[in-house]
Amino acid sequence: QVQLVESGGALVQAGGSLRLSCAASRNIFSINVMGWYRQAPTKGRDMVETITSGGTTTYADSVKGRFTISRDNAKNMVYLEMNSLQPEDTAVYYCNAVVTRPGLFPLDYWGQGTQVTVSS
Repeated sequence: QVQLVESGGALVQAGGSLRLSCAASRNIFSINVMGWYRQAPTKGRDMVETITSGGTTTYADSVKGRFTISRDNAKNMVYLEMNSLQPEDTAVYYCNAVVTRPGLFPLDYWGQGTQVTVSS
């Protein structure tokens, strides 16, 4: 099992930057995929960016060139560096971990979320 705790959300002006952090309760070296998702009011939860244990990243088109995900396996941390923030980036941001198991369904873990609000 993995507990995830996000931090770093804040109110920021458009054009500003934030770094979100996700602390995992166990070693993440073997966790196949970790990522960040976001959910704006009245909308579904959408993928922002993910990173595999091998370092391969996948990102939403809306954040291309502005957001960067990274993972520090030694510290059991995942980060999301967000630059050039826009009001449409306003959402609750969630950390996610996917643990695959041979012959079984993967396990999906979520943090409690951290609020990012971008003012115009």
